[in-house]
Amino acid sequence: MHRFLLYNGQIRDTSERFLSPGQTGLVNGWGVFSTLRIYDGVPFAWERHWPRMNHDAARLRIPMPPEGDAVLADMRRLLEANSAWNSVLRIMVVRNRGGMFEGPAITNDFDVIAFTTNVPPWGQAMKLGVIPNGRHAASEFAGAKILSWSENLTRYERAREQGLDEVVLLNERGEVCECTSANLFAVHGSRVLTPPLSSGCLPGVTRVTLLEDLQVDGLTVREQILLPPDLESADEVFLASTTRELLPVVSIEGMRIRPSRVVRDRLQAAFTAFVEEYTATRREFHARPA
Repeated sequence: MHRFLLYNGQIRDTSERFLSPGQTGLVNGWGVFSTLRIYDGVPFAWERHWPRMNHDAARLRIPMPPEGDAVLADMRRLLEANSAWNSVLRIMVVRNRGGMFEGPAITNDFDVIAFTTNVPPWGQAMKLGVIPNGRHAASEFAGAKILSWSENLTRYERAREQGLDEVVLLNERGEVCECTSANLFAVHGSRVLTPPLSSGCLPGVTRVTLLEDLQVDGLTVREQILLPPDLESADEVFLASTTRELLPVVSIEGMRIRPSRVVRDRLQAAFTAFVEEYTATRREFHARPA
């Protein structure tokens, strides 16, 4: 994490103590968050991250700031304070009231907190395990990106101890859902397939960019229910996420995976071009100091 963070519109040093153990959202993980890539000072796809946060907050009865533009302006000041022009930004809204352990000195209904860090060195390819019943697609909160992230962190940490990079999470029907912090894609000929939201997966911003914004000759990107054999029979498998962009999968525990990355490389090139165009058209509004 970089030196400064954003706390309710203020730039604060991370060494300061200003949170309370009586904040309900911190005690119970009652809050929402999103992770953004910052490209040359521009928060990528903020116009998708913010509505998703509001959608999830409404489902979980979490109050939100009324103006996303004001939050974005505060985020710009944080980027400048940390000189975090090419980085990862995490923003979260924490609910402060409710429950039997609410603190006596709480003054705000919610806190808005954001911080930045360097882009993780993910490597060139991913080795995956498989977790049955890792997602519950029938849950009313399936696909919500909330602060209660301990299950994902536990599975990720365990995978790393086993020499893996991530895990494929299956839902209660045995369908492929997602990874702990990435969406999955399987290439079958000219079709690039990803599980539908009904699988219980998170509606990732990189995922929707591939589905709706990229046009690559000869390729069709669409949703389709996937089972584990669909990964094994695929021409390629890759992950997509905000921090990873598109990373090829070279192995999945218990399966024989083809090591090809031809389609992934074409999509990554198209994604990079899309990001560059997006950044160029918005750079004047996110001016980086000389």
